[in-house]
Amino acid sequence: MTSSSPAFRRRILAVAMSLGLGLGGCAGLPEGVLAPVAQTEPNATETSILVATTRAPSEDPGLLYSGERGPQIDFNEIVVSIPPDSERKIGEVQWPKRLPADPSTDFATISTRQFGSVQEVQAWYDQQRSPSGRVLLFVHGFNTRYESAVYRFAQIAHDSKTDATPVMFTWPSRGSVFDYGYDKESTNYSRSALETLLTSAVAVPEIKEITILAHSMGTWLTVESLRQMAIRNGEIAPKITDVILASPDLDVDVFRQQIADMGPNRPKFTIFVSKDDRALTLSRRISGNVDRLGQIDISNPVYREGLENAGITVLDLSALQVGDRLNHSKFAESPEVVKLLGQRLIAGQTVTDQDIGLGTELGASALTLTDTVGSAAGMAITAPIAILDPNSRDAFTAQSRRFGRGLGATGLAPNLSGDVPGATRCTAQVSSC
Repeated sequence: MTSSSPAFRRRILAVAMSLGLGLGGCAGLPEGVLAPVAQTEPNATETSILVATTRAPSEDPGLLYSGERGPQIDFNEIVVSIPPDSERKIGEVQWPKRLPADPSTDFATISTRQFGSVQEVQAWYDQQRSPSGRVLLFVHGFNTRYESAVYRFAQIAHDSKTDATPVMFTWPSRGSVFDYGYDKESTNYSRSALETLLTSAVAVPEIKEITILAHSMGTWLTVESLRQMAIRNGEIAPKITDVILASPDLDVDVFRQQIADMGPNRPKFTIFVSKDDRALTLSRRISGNVDRLGQIDISNPVYREGLENAGITVLDLSALQVGDRLNHSKFAESPEVVKLLGQRLIAGQTVTDQDIGLGTELGASALTLTDTVGSAAGMAITAPIAILDPNSRDAFTAQSRRFGRGLGATGLAPNLSGDVPGATRCTAQVSSC
């Protein structure tokens, strides 16, 4: 049964219905929102985004790119107008109900242009360059059309108030839940392109640090591209300092091997998980029923020890409630998490249990961020977020030992540290992966 066969589509439908999931995708959203509007709003905020894509161009100027695969990497600038704060809630994308969009109440496209040379891309960066020299690279997830990715990233860049230069990599997703298999293969198709983009960015002297924010299936593409870079060059470029995986649609066993292949000198990883992520439940059901990384229970000692050893921070958003009925986009829709992204994580700062006052209690239940975070970052956050902090292992050593006695009989050896017994790590220069 192939991923595009009628039987596979029926299977997705059956699983989705059993979970009570709707399959409307982008139904109800107007098409053609990327056609620039003539009207402007003086109190709106305009965000300029550099978009790199492996999608095939669309002949419709309101779409720009389709969900099919293109033969090369295209670069575009898209300027998005975001309504005044008084007209919107942090975390929401105000899609226009009709076209043309009204910039006073809707997200609207102000301008688009395609770049035809490296010099044009460099000129855009010189104009948009952050004083810190940091770039934020966003990689969207499954079931995402081009315009949806653009508007979502514009919302994240605006609401997080990050000073990083916004760059997005968008890969060929058909924007349909029935095309899960096609989308997954499209991420594989785009691995080398994302690696090329990262390598090119690293080579720019003015770029000092790169933070990658990847969502859902985009985390597979991101981790695979970083793994490929590590194998090709013997290491991941040091300028790539931080990787944030939001609701990662990653098989936990495969992720363990990917981390191992990256070697010890890898970026700092932060993972957002939520046990009630219904989209990942669907993914797990159609992918061999293996746990997805974005849905793990951080109270599970198998996962906790492995993630600790790998130095990976996990933020559990299970107790957060947002408007997303699939609980798959909490990282972007929760005002508290968006602020945390902008003030701490995108800037390369680690959120620890000392920051949020957890003390020695680090269980499965949600815990509350206190104003300690606000005092450190100039903001106040109160949200039920649990944290697995690899820098505070002593706080739960006794608890881990209690669990460890029970693990001995299972034969399970949790290891996400990158050191795989018996494995030979490739560090030589190779021409391809």
